[in-house]
Amino acid sequence: MSDRQHDYDFIIIGSGFGGSVSALRLSEKGYKVLIIEKGREFKAEDFPKTNWQLRKWLWLPALRFFGIQKLSFFRHVTILSGVGVGGGSLVYANTLPKPKTPFFNHGSWQGLDDWENKLAPHYETAWRMLGAATNPYLAPADLSLKAMADNMGKPFEPTKVSVYFGEKGKTTADPYFDGSGPERTGCIFCGACMTGCRYNAKNTLDKNYLYLARQQGAEVLAEHQVVDVIPQGEQGEYGYEVVYKPSTTWWGRKKTIRTKGVIFAGGVLGTVPLLLKLKKTRLPNLSDRVGHMVRTNNESLTVHSVYRGPYTDKMADGIAIGSIMAIDENSHIEPVRYGKGSGFWSTVLVPVVNERNFFLRMGKLLGRLVLTLPHKVKIMFTRDFSANSSVLLFMQHLDSTIRFKRGLFGMRSAVDKQAKKPTAFIPEALRFARQYAKSIKAIPQVMFTETLTGIPSTAHILGGACMGADSSQGVIDKDNKVFNYRNMYVFDGSMISANPGVNPSLTITAITEYGMSKIPRKAEL
Repeated sequence: MSDRQHDYDFIIIGSGFGGSVSALRLSEKGYKVLIIEKGREFKAEDFPKTNWQLRKWLWLPALRFFGIQKLSFFRHVTILSGVGVGGGSLVYANTLPKPKTPFFNHGSWQGLDDWENKLAPHYETAWRMLGAATNPYLAPADLSLKAMADNMGKPFEPTKVSVYFGEKGKTTADPYFDGSGPERTGCIFCGACMTGCRYNAKNTLDKNYLYLARQQGAEVLAEHQVVDVIPQGEQGEYGYEVVYKPSTTWWGRKKTIRTKGVIFAGGVLGTVPLLLKLKKTRLPNLSDRVGHMVRTNNESLTVHSVYRGPYTDKMADGIAIGSIMAIDENSHIEPVRYGKGSGFWSTVLVPVVNERNFFLRMGKLLGRLVLTLPHKVKIMFTRDFSANSSVLLFMQHLDSTIRFKRGLFGMRSAVDKQAKKPTAFIPEALRFARQYAKSIKAIPQVMFTETLTGIPSTAHILGGACMGADSSQGVIDKDNKVFNYRNMYVFDGSMISANPGVNPSLTITAITEYGMSKIPRKAEL
């Protein structure tokens, strides 16, 4: 096909950290770019005031809920992910940590490049573009963790986050891009970052990468989902036809557009099921490693519900994650908060029980329910659950993996026999959860899926389209090119090829910056 027979140079499937970075850098290089995003585009007034406004908060299309938070339940993991123009940046907790050295020398990308040194300047670029700043305010939940860290002699520090602090509540001209970006407003520390920032302080992707990409001519098509990618030529040497349909209406016909290149950037829950489908249909030469090496950051989420003491009614103050405490060289914990009034999670919580045997676990659960019943009743009828609760996020660099496959009812999870699978029962996480609960006079609780089934929960699902030396070891090469197809790339969490052990958004951004640096300007092709 000639240039005139293509509608775009690149179609990007998804608008999260990988998709937004790709859109800006490709547009700057002269390419005509279209982003297709299944979620809605949100303005500040569109976000829910609390997570009880389920229609605005949750993504459940079958119920006509088109919010920013998606919950996905699999046999081996429960996943929290983001949906909307800006992807996970709309719902994530703003944190931008850089992984430690072991991450760069582990997993299927090990030895493909000197990753720590090669990516170092791109981490710096990512911090600058995302408006990274050190949290200046330690709220009660952070101070309680600091006291615990001091008593244990553990390292503690405020987080580096993607938030504009400035003057509290004051709107100013763009402080980041020499006036080319939008106005920003100083953070008011309301704690509502993860239900969507309604105060213009959170540096979501629609305020940096995507905003600038649109200025460069990139187009965004929201509320549509890609359902097919058809190569023109055996390896896509003549481009691709991309088929998409509406994602927020029952009606609407499929449409087809033509492009020279395709970038998969829909996150693990968008990219991996689409690649699994395409391998069976349009793209049979995709690696057999599609869906393999899926990781959860080996993490644990525990909700601590305060029932008395000095922290009553104070736990919602601050930003979503304001501090971090290192436990050892492999593990750390972070206190996470929702804004006042966001008490939805109280409906799905049960006491923590660390027992692998199902029957013993159910017996212990019953005992815990009886022992904690007075406190549980008080918590259920508290005036403001989120103001009286703190989520403790535990993460490890230690590795565990699962696999995603195609099933009769969509994608399903499985376990590779040679791999260690994720578990809800991490002894270190339980030990520190109990210590933290004691320090703030709270009951530690988890999602019912963890105690009832032993399935862990994660907000950081990664892998499934990892790097490898060749197609027998990975889905993409060290420059993120899909093996066996031309001008096709993966830039999202599914490309992460080892366990970072920290919140991954910064790393997705940095690797995408690196990958984009390898693509020449259009005039140079």
